[in-house]
Amino acid sequence: MSSIGADQARFEFEIGGMTCSSCAARIEKKLNRMDGVSATVNYATEKAQVTVPRDLDAAAVIAEIEATGYTAALPVLPDAESSATDSDAEADDPELRSLRQRLIGSIVLSVPVILMSMIPALQFPNWQWLSLALAAPVVVWGAWPFHRAAAINLRHGAATMDTLVSMGTGAALLWSLYALFFGTAGMTGMTHPFSFTIGTADASGQIYLEVAAGVTMFVLAGRYVEKRAKRRAGAALRALLHLGAKDVVVLREGIETRVPVAELRVGDEFVVRPGEKIATDGVVVSGASAVDESLLTGESLPVEVAPGDAVTGATVNAGGRLVVRATRVGADTQLAQMARLVEQAQSGKAEVQRLADRISGVFVPIVIVIALGTLAGWIIAGAPLSAAFTATVAVLIIACPCALGLATPTALLVGTGRGAQLGVLIKGPEVLESTRRVDTIVLDKTGTVTTGRMSVVGVSAAEGEDPDRVLRLAGAVEHASEHPIGTAIAQAAVDRTGPLAAVADFRSTAGKGVSGVVDGHAVIVGRAAHLADWALHPDEGVQTALEAAAQRGQTAVLVAWDGKARGAIVVADRPKPTSVAAVAQLRRLGLTPVLLTGDSQAVAAHIAAEVGIDQVFAEVMPADKVAVVARLQSEGRVVAMVGDGVNDAAALAQADLGMAMGTGTDAAIEAADITLVRGDLRAAADAVRLSRKTLRTIKTNLFWAFAYNVAAIPLAALGLLNPMIAGAAMAFSSVFVVGNSLRLRRFQPLVATTSTSHRRDRVS
Repeated sequence: MSSIGADQARFEFEIGGMTCSSCAARIEKKLNRMDGVSATVNYATEKAQVTVPRDLDAAAVIAEIEATGYTAALPVLPDAESSATDSDAEADDPELRSLRQRLIGSIVLSVPVILMSMIPALQFPNWQWLSLALAAPVVVWGAWPFHRAAAINLRHGAATMDTLVSMGTGAALLWSLYALFFGTAGMTGMTHPFSFTIGTADASGQIYLEVAAGVTMFVLAGRYVEKRAKRRAGAALRALLHLGAKDVVVLREGIETRVPVAELRVGDEFVVRPGEKIATDGVVVSGASAVDESLLTGESLPVEVAPGDAVTGATVNAGGRLVVRATRVGADTQLAQMARLVEQAQSGKAEVQRLADRISGVFVPIVIVIALGTLAGWIIAGAPLSAAFTATVAVLIIACPCALGLATPTALLVGTGRGAQLGVLIKGPEVLESTRRVDTIVLDKTGTVTTGRMSVVGVSAAEGEDPDRVLRLAGAVEHASEHPIGTAIAQAAVDRTGPLAAVADFRSTAGKGVSGVVDGHAVIVGRAAHLADWALHPDEGVQTALEAAAQRGQTAVLVAWDGKARGAIVVADRPKPTSVAAVAQLRRLGLTPVLLTGDSQAVAAHIAAEVGIDQVFAEVMPADKVAVVARLQSEGRVVAMVGDGVNDAAALAQADLGMAMGTGTDAAIEAADITLVRGDLRAAADAVRLSRKTLRTIKTNLFWAFAYNVAAIPLAALGLLNPMIAGAAMAFSSVFVVGNSLRLRRFQPLVATTSTSHRRDRVS
């Protein structure tokens, strides 16, 4: 974001009432006409970034936006308290609630109208008047957002899909009123047969209430789906801020006092007990512990801290009691900086809009010109006014975007519904375009490619010792430890050797290891330096195992009892069982996999080789992850990113396509475009395939929705297609679009069978 001068101020506004990208362009153009004002409006995020002279306040900008026909407000910054009620805030969104009410009401009222109009057996005496009573509220109240948007567009000399919806539904209702009150359609016993007779002599006996009500219902459904997806755009920031601690125990004059974290000041000393979040960035004053930083750094192994070491807010104290002096609070913390990264990445995304909007931007004005030309042409030719109006209405009805309104939402609803069954959640139609162009997929390591949990991967025993006994005695001592490495060893011991023996005289040395008495043996488990303090050293075989583990970037602990080193246990964060097959599937889709992690180069290289990835970026901090994605994009690549931690949230937002593991954090999930609910990396391949197929279905729907328009509009304009046949043709196009979308229910995931070599995975 460019810098601003001393005589300038910058505001961000939340914009309401935009229905397509032309609305954003209109607001932007209006604001940029103001003296000294520079504005950019993003339709996708519904926000405006405005730079103004110092003597111009926000109220003047809001007034200018409202004069254009939209709403504007300064955003209310989320905090940790308010984020807990995000679901309530979404439920109380007045615009979303209004759309939902209009949609439900329109469905209840429209379905009987459509059934009566399309099934002659249901056409009882005076059925047409019941249809009018049901359809009129739908067209007037249900379609009010379209009428209002069309009026705003008209004032500015523009036309969008809203214009065509408003004109089409309005024309169908007006003609139906004419036919009912001034024609023969209002007579008792009137029926609605499907006649393909060419001509307009009996046009005053036809009503098109099902057209007006059906178009309104279907387009409302599409608008509601889109609005719900966009409503979640800012939730990544709320999820990030919600990670922070809400209160903190501050030391003041030696007395512990619990206060809200907002009252914490730089220089304050505060207490962090085991299992608690560290309230803010600071330096350890006293105590030693292991701190779980995986949410922020991606490191699977906790970091040992002691007096003088820096700690980061929102990380978790996994060991002993700490006293920390605050060095940064509020907006200066690393957590707040990451929140700003997410916001900048989101606001920097290219503006997106629905395919239907782009097409209708050209289609709508042409249809309006053709309709007006049809009316004028018939009148000039000396035809009766009723015939001219009939032909004009036929043009508007055949062009009315019922199938267009269904093209995107039906394919999206069926595709996302099938995706949910397979563990794939697609946020909205704008996501689909990215999947078609993606050629590179960046994979976070911890929790995405790997399990994110430490586990035992090997046990080496000294000559003459039993590996199971080494694991059993080590597990018994580690069972009393809260350290993740100890937990992994204890769990492996239970799984492999059964219930563990009790431990006596347990002791833990921070950063080194543990000791205790098990079955009468004095057992020591820890790093080589810890055993060296006891003058214990491994034999050649165990030492070789230690060196091999170090080369692979794995962690090894030594086990000794009764004054002798007896073996070593190697622990590591292992790849998920499905990751090898997932990488192979991604390659088959034409994607180049890249591993990105905050872990060491040795760990990253070993994991990458194990799953079949060639390109690796290791030891990457959160801010640098965004830079890596941006660097790949600058090389001309279209980048997808798969991650699960807070440290991935900004990179997910920066990527052309962000995919979050559903087993990860809320911040990552909300910043992403696609959520992989299963936590299985193979779902990423399924997500790309399903998204591409859904996009193809939408494009097919749009093509046929317009193909019948292109073929039938000339017939309607020439008077060879009466409005009833036009309505039937439109209904047929809708049936085709729905049927084509339902084919997505047959989408099947790739099922991988892994052979002994990951290079020979077979996908059926």
